[in-house]
Amino acid sequence: MQGRRHTFCTKLYSTYLRKWWITIAFAVCLIILGILVTCEFTALINIIINYQVALRPGSQTFGWWAKPPVEPKISVYVYNVTNANEFLNNASKPILDEVGPYVYTESWEKVNIVENENGTLSYNLKKVYIFREDLSFGMEDDVVIVPNIPMLSATSQSKHAARFLRLAMASIMDILKIKPFVQVSVGQLLWGYEDPLLKLAKDVVPKEQKLPYEEFGLMYGKNGTSTDRITIFTGVNDITQYGIIDKYNGRSYLPHWLNDDCNRLNGTDGSIFPPHIEKNRILFVYDKDLCRLLPLVFEEEVHIKESIVGYRFTPPENVFSDVERNPENMCFCPAGQPSCSPNGLFNVSLCQYDSPIMLSFPHFYLGDESFLSEVDGISPPDKEKHKFFIDVHPTMGTTLRARARVQINLAVSQVFDIKQVANFPDIVFPILWFEEGIDELPDEITDLMSFAATVPPKIRLGIIIGLFSLGAFLFSLALFCLIRSSNRQSTLHLEGSNYLATAQFDLTKKKAKESK
Repeated sequence: MQGRRHTFCTKLYSTYLRKWWITIAFAVCLIILGILVTCEFTALINIIINYQVALRPGSQTFGWWAKPPVEPKISVYVYNVTNANEFLNNASKPILDEVGPYVYTESWEKVNIVENENGTLSYNLKKVYIFREDLSFGMEDDVVIVPNIPMLSATSQSKHAARFLRLAMASIMDILKIKPFVQVSVGQLLWGYEDPLLKLAKDVVPKEQKLPYEEFGLMYGKNGTSTDRITIFTGVNDITQYGIIDKYNGRSYLPHWLNDDCNRLNGTDGSIFPPHIEKNRILFVYDKDLCRLLPLVFEEEVHIKESIVGYRFTPPENVFSDVERNPENMCFCPAGQPSCSPNGLFNVSLCQYDSPIMLSFPHFYLGDESFLSEVDGISPPDKEKHKFFIDVHPTMGTTLRARARVQINLAVSQVFDIKQVANFPDIVFPILWFEEGIDELPDEITDLMSFAATVPPKIRLGIIIGLFSLGAFLFSLALFCLIRSSNRQSTLHLEGSNYLATAQFDLTKKKAKESK
């Protein structure tokens, strides 16, 4: 056995390890390469991901962004007022009946896309809504009674105007038979109906103050291609800017608020975010109807399908807090108003043509309990049903699942000089709430995410094991053969020395005998 091993080493030494130092150097290089892979492989994979994610016209990612292969849904819940006359005439507490959901599927497409020289893309967003009777609890022609938003907005705005203007407004409303509550279908409430006050305003209001619509609807003009021109960063030049808004209708900042920090636009539309998201990062989403950036903070890890882990981000609990609880909200106080929004509400009147619209989370989630106590028929908020959240793939920055939940309220002010609303108290009146989002992405996208999440670590581990194993084997083999060769040479040298010594002794002994 030892003879075979000696023969094997001798063969290796003569064939492969004649230059043993080259083999050792090669083995050391393999080990060093293994160390580099251990440290830098993730960075290399990130470079590949960054290249694939960036919006390059013609790429697969660009196609998914331009026309997302998803079917978002929006579910609308309307607060139907069941005792409008008693509320107006007898000062009864309003009783609301939450009806719905009325569900619409959406198709999204970016149109009129233009690639700009500074690494941005400009586009218009096209949204088409289709009513889904099979998913809804009711029909679009269901009749509901809701506050007359155009009228109550006008009366609230006139509270600080001259008294003769309020009296004139009361006379006009009397002639037009305008009442504080309207009976309309759900479809009309959402998509528009002819309002006599808006029709009158079209004829008498100066051109520069005219409203951009002739009908009233909470989603009026949103079914189709938006006129808003959006410019975002592609991520080609800087992946940390991927998907972030550069300009909105030519503006780099909003014009509404008191300083540049609150007027910032550098968020995304909520469908994509810059990749490589850490848990301590704050994400920002901008939507025109929110009139501001909405911050999102990490809440928990969630599992999407089998092999995909997402990070759930949700607005911080103080996002709509009053300035006593969150002083940073001071800059969102509308200029000229004596106070900021109450706790749990956000005043969007400055970007809703001065209509006293207040946004909140559904059922006044995270708001003061007093809002619920002013009405009957709304159940206490449920975090799981009413919170706003987005689940994001941390590596690629793609939204996996989302629930954008927002409630629209009308802050009504009592105006004694207008008889139609003289008995209408100061109240935050809930109108409706909606839930918009996606449940899951198509398999073609999630399979790619699963590949990106699971395959590179396995490749990294395999390369590391292979490099370290081969390097250690070659290094050990070279060292072993070198030692064997050294021992063999030493043995031969020792045997030769012993032979010479013995021969010298015998020669001396022979000479001594001859001399005798």
